[in-house]
Amino acid sequence: MTDQGLREATGSDVVRMRAWVHGYVQGVGFRWWTRARALELGLVGSAANQRDGRVLITAEGERAACQALLDQIDAGKSPGQVDTVVTDWEPPRGDLTGFVER
Repeated sequence: MTDQGLREATGSDVVRMRAWVHGYVQGVGFRWWTRARALELGLVGSAANQRDGRVLITAEGERAACQALLDQIDAGKSPGQVDTVVTDWEPPRGDLTGFVER
């Protein structure tokens, strides 16, 4: 869905973002770092280790805040080594509170 289509579908710039982070991101403080950045940006959601070594970030909030989180991850300042981030955007569900590490 395009950004414009998402805004029309949700009636706002609030979105749900899912980002699969590939690289050396488990066991290095990456989820803790992500949680701290997300809370600073006013996002709710989670950062969860996946069995295949990726971290799945699910976040809801203003699109600009979600994009800012992605930008910080892409800037190479996070713990570990991020190789690739695959992201999708959805309408918000409103079922998340806080930001947790899983």
